[in-house]
Amino acid sequence: MLGLVKKIFGDSNDREVKRLMKVVDYINGLEPSFKELSDEQLSAKTAEFRSRLEKGEDLDDLLPEAFATVREASWRVLNKRHFDVQLVGGMALHEGKIAEMKTGEGKTLVGTLPVYLNALKGNGAHVVTVNEYLAQRDSTEMGKIYEFLGMSVGVNLNSLSHEAKQAAYACDITYGTNNEFGFDYLRDNMVLYKEQMVQRPLHYAVIDEVDSILVDEARTPLIISGQAAKSTDLYYTADKFVNRLKEEEDYTIDIKIRSVNLTESGVEKAEKAFHIENLFDHSNITINHHITQALKAHAIMKRDVDYVVQNEEVIIVDEFTGRLMVGRRYSDGLHQAIEAKEQLKVQNESMTLATITLQNYFRMYRKLAGMTGTAKTEEEEFKKIYGLEVVTVPTNRPMVRSDMPDIVYKSENGKFRAVVEIIAERHKKNQPVLVGTVSIENSEKLSELLKKKGIQHKVLNAKFHAEEAEIVSRAGQPGSVTIATNMAGRGTDIVLGEGVADVGGLHIIGTERHESRRIDNQLRGRSGRQGDPGSTQFYLSMEDELMRRFGSENIMGMMDRIGFEEDQPIESRLITKAIESAQKRVEGNNFDMRKVVLQYDDVMNQQREIIYKQRREVLNSDNIKEIALGMVMPVVERIIAVHCTDDQVPEEWDLDAIVEYANSTFLREDQLTKEQLWGKEKDEMIEYVQGLVRRLYDEREESITPEMMREFEKVVVLRAVDSKWMDHIDAMEQLRQGIHLRAYGGTDPLREYQFEGFAMFQEMIEHIQEEVAKYIMKAHVENNLERQVVAEGQAVDHKLEAEGRRPTVRDENKVGRNDPCPCGSGKKFKQCHGK
Repeated sequence: MLGLVKKIFGDSNDREVKRLMKVVDYINGLEPSFKELSDEQLSAKTAEFRSRLEKGEDLDDLLPEAFATVREASWRVLNKRHFDVQLVGGMALHEGKIAEMKTGEGKTLVGTLPVYLNALKGNGAHVVTVNEYLAQRDSTEMGKIYEFLGMSVGVNLNSLSHEAKQAAYACDITYGTNNEFGFDYLRDNMVLYKEQMVQRPLHYAVIDEVDSILVDEARTPLIISGQAAKSTDLYYTADKFVNRLKEEEDYTIDIKIRSVNLTESGVEKAEKAFHIENLFDHSNITINHHITQALKAHAIMKRDVDYVVQNEEVIIVDEFTGRLMVGRRYSDGLHQAIEAKEQLKVQNESMTLATITLQNYFRMYRKLAGMTGTAKTEEEEFKKIYGLEVVTVPTNRPMVRSDMPDIVYKSENGKFRAVVEIIAERHKKNQPVLVGTVSIENSEKLSELLKKKGIQHKVLNAKFHAEEAEIVSRAGQPGSVTIATNMAGRGTDIVLGEGVADVGGLHIIGTERHESRRIDNQLRGRSGRQGDPGSTQFYLSMEDELMRRFGSENIMGMMDRIGFEEDQPIESRLITKAIESAQKRVEGNNFDMRKVVLQYDDVMNQQREIIYKQRREVLNSDNIKEIALGMVMPVVERIIAVHCTDDQVPEEWDLDAIVEYANSTFLREDQLTKEQLWGKEKDEMIEYVQGLVRRLYDEREESITPEMMREFEKVVVLRAVDSKWMDHIDAMEQLRQGIHLRAYGGTDPLREYQFEGFAMFQEMIEHIQEEVAKYIMKAHVENNLERQVVAEGQAVDHKLEAEGRRPTVRDENKVGRNDPCPCGSGKKFKQCHGK
């Protein structure tokens, strides 16, 4: 049926290629006139295009001429002329699609076309690679084209200094790895001054090996982790201190809003106990916070009502259902305060300072494109998650590679013996052989067998990228034998040596089917580039993992009954088809898993976008007075709304509680009295108290000077946002780890996570507002104001952990007191923004 539809209407990919080929004809028509241009005239095209963009033309209008310019520049600089099919690939990338191009079709060169075109806007274009070796190699080689045309090229490496990173991102075109781009985004949203940011807004990216980055690594989050600048000892100290305090004399409780406030007597005792002059000094935020949380733990949180203690752990009780919420933790340090109260081990504070998945990072680009040799099998995922369509670009020359049916053996030993025999046979006639394995263990096992046979060979384990690329590039030389794990040397072209085409080209042997057809196709794709001869074949056994997972016992039983020997092969296209259908099922399962991960991360992502957007507003604004006041005013509204409910008559309103909270949190002691509120409607009360707040705010500003007040606002707001957000990340992770247990109660875990995550986010916003209200209105302001890092962070490369190596840990950029100020004033940091 599908074949009939295709015959009548044509294949959608064919139609797409035909549409693009019409533009190729137009570009080809421009070629003779571009050949006549001098080098100066050709490079002047960049300025001409930019001028035309300013006058209202768009990139699509410029595309044919821009592509003709890059093609001619490439020929002059690199002696490489883009084929027609490469122009098709370039157009697909410009349109924000994935170009599937077979290995050896020159994807790296294809990328220069859309990258140049999109960089003309001046907003930066990123080329994303799987490792730093490729980023450096491609930026050096392809950079010659861009530089000839007057564009700047940068490469973003993890070893670069802060200034060098800024310079790399300021270039027209920036090369780098997926992880480094993602980590820089996270770090930029942790800086204390806008001048410390390195990235510009995310404009256009071309991802090389897009399936590897957006599919294989999609479930690995980028994490900046570190030790929060808080000590667990302080929880125990604060707990001992509040145990000595007396209700009413030292603190008051507002049970309706579940808050506790120290009285003047309590404040004096705290200052004496902790040997500090002013509890509300900005430098004492941490002590004040710990005392407040310890008070809450003792005065408000009741054991066996709000929480229970089981197996040396504090477990929250759901106030509505009475269920135990295993895995949930109170945020903002309250959980740790309860642990100290119950004399349990205080769990370390949050270790995650910032995190994002690659899925959500790359979805932030205004336009995203990618290229790979294998994308069609994952087309549904690219479309649903990233909105990326896949265009299969025809090969420049017809594909003549022979893909032979799989050979299946009863045992793994039998399979490996057969592989060694076929390698020896091909090696004898000087034909190069590349063997793909799914694990380092198997590559080493095969290597031992070849050594016993006396066959010289190279082994690659995807650990040393530069050496790998060098060895893989020589895998097509006469008589060479190369064993590689499937990912080793990816992105490197294999060129056939002299006389190799006459003996059949490069022969590829797969020693096991991967659970993804795409990875198998990548291995096959290393042979038969640019119309070269070549052949591929997979050797399998009934003991392979994929075979075991999909009913190999039945076939094994049949082989035993027939009397199959270990070394006796079955060669059948039926088995190949059965394996492919098994792979499709696994791919479907993996896609579903990645989709679920993304659905959960989307909840966090929406929250992250809100926090980061507001944080950037604070950094970029010269005056955040209204932002700061906008955080204080809702606190006034909430306290009045809680104590003046609509189901009470005004005489029943708890004005004493409002006065107590307002005077201790955001007004001077005794500034607000019950008499001032008596007889007012709720809205009138809110307006009156907010008026007092604004007047007091203006007085504080006058007394410490507006200039100092502006910096003080940023100090308070940034600290409150960063500390509460860090705690919130931790609380959300705890919620996520325990949420699957809700399924046993018949509820949808994702819905529960969305609902509870939203409630926790709202609670975090309220905590931020309360902290800002308290410190912006109460804190003692000193001349040496300094924005503070809430915690020291390190970027952890979890991919290295997965490979069994120690994760690389990088100190985050921080400005020393005597370093030049990042604002560019030329002064030392301590004499400028560090004052």
